Amino acid sequence: QVQLVESGGGSVQDGGSLTLSCAASGRPFSGYTMGWFRQAPGKEREFVAVINWSGLGTYYADSVKGRFTISRDHAKKMVELQMNSLKSEDTAVYYCAAPRGHTIVLPKMAYEYDDWGQGTQVTVSS
Repeated sequence: QVQLVESGGGSVQDGGSLTLSCAASGRPFSGYTMGWFRQAPGKEREFVAVINWSGLGTYYADSVKGRFTISRDHAKKMVELQMNSLKSEDTAVYYCAAPRGHTIVLPKMAYEYDDWGQGTQVTVSS
């Protein structure tokens, strides 16, 4: 089991940028896939981005491709989500998540993840 703590959320205007961070503890960090999800009011939690254990494999939801970048720092045991060109539809609570097993195919469904952070609010106003 891994403990995950997100930070970096806030309020920005349309077109602005934010960087979310997720600090991991409780187990070795380098061998596991990490993902970001988000949940807007009244909507289901949706996949945003995922990064594999090495950091060399990533995948993004179509809605954020080209605007968001996921990365990881093994030394700091952190995963970041750089968000540029933010839109009002990006407003949501953003969650960091990790599966407990090793994965070959990058997981994109919430049920494939076992451990979740508490979430951080991102609000984009026009």
